[in-house]
Amino acid sequence: QVQLVESGGGLVQAGGSLRLSCAASGRTFSIYAMGWFRQAPGKEREFVATISQSGRSTLYAYSVKGRFTISRDNAKNTAYLQMLSLNPEDTAVYYCAIGRYYGYTGQRDFESWGQGTQVTVSS
Repeated sequence: QVQLVESGGGLVQAGGSLRLSCAASGRTFSIYAMGWFRQAPGKEREFVATISQSGRSTLYAYSVKGRFTISRDNAKNTAYLQMLSLNPEDTAVYYCAIGRYYGYTGQRDFESWGQGTQVTVSS
């Protein structure tokens, strides 16, 4: 089973940027689509972005499109989420996850999850 570990979260001022990383164990990383989700206090976990197995296709939530970029390096078993122009509404715990198929945005479409990394954006 693939295990995922997120890193790169922290405290940043509004307008700032962060890059999250998701390191995966195992040699089967490249067969999975990758996704990023987030959960703000008192809210349900929501989809942020997903990337295909090859990295050539991506999907974004409307709220982050144009500001966030998902990418992956299959040679390093790592996925990334570059976040620009952060605002306080982006404050949340960010989770990465793997799924068998690309193009899905529901939590139930992803089978393994990391423990999450906190992103806090101050105004």
